[in-house]
Amino acid sequence: MLQNCLNKDQLEAGCDEAGRGCLAGPVFAAAVILPKDFENDLLTDSKKLSEAARDSLRPIIEREALAWSVAKIDVDEIDSINILNASIKAMHKSIDGLKLRPTSLVIDGNRFKSYGSIGHTCVVKGDGKFMNIAAASILAKTHRDMYMSKLHEEFPQYLWNKNKAYGTKAHRNAIEEFGVTIHHRKSFKLLPTQLKLL
Repeated sequence: MLQNCLNKDQLEAGCDEAGRGCLAGPVFAAAVILPKDFENDLLTDSKKLSEAARDSLRPIIEREALAWSVAKIDVDEIDSINILNASIKAMHKSIDGLKLRPTSLVIDGNRFKSYGSIGHTCVVKGDGKFMNIAAASILAKTHRDMYMSKLHEEFPQYLWNKNKAYGTKAHRNAIEEFGVTIHHRKSFKLLPTQLKLL
């Protein structure tokens, strides 16, 4: 089982993002403060869980967390400030939304910008080490997946209900056939360079 948090003597929020590598749609982030006695044997890195397992954990996390918040940064801003800055800004927005102010932050990955005067620690693959980061990864992922499934209803040809806008072969083929939408990230390489013999 994962450790509850990094700093046991602090009111610590775990933070993670979802959708950083996608070709379309917003990047989402979540911040979660769990009770120190929180236990769940299924809780782990959202990428290691099935969609059904993530969906079953989401209401448990939202019900039992001391505080949680989910935020997103839209495509225009991703294209304007780049995906790394957008991911960090989404995490800052998710911390803004917490009903309790944490005294420390633990961040999945190796890049973050200080949030006010609150100390932070970056942990590579932290969503496989700490429950609060894993919980944040599940909330960010499930909220984003739900958002992309709704966009799929408007643009079914891209199969966002299945690929969630990652650069799958089917998604890239659809971009080649139908072009891009207002939801595609124009700053991303949406199609590989095509070499044609003359």
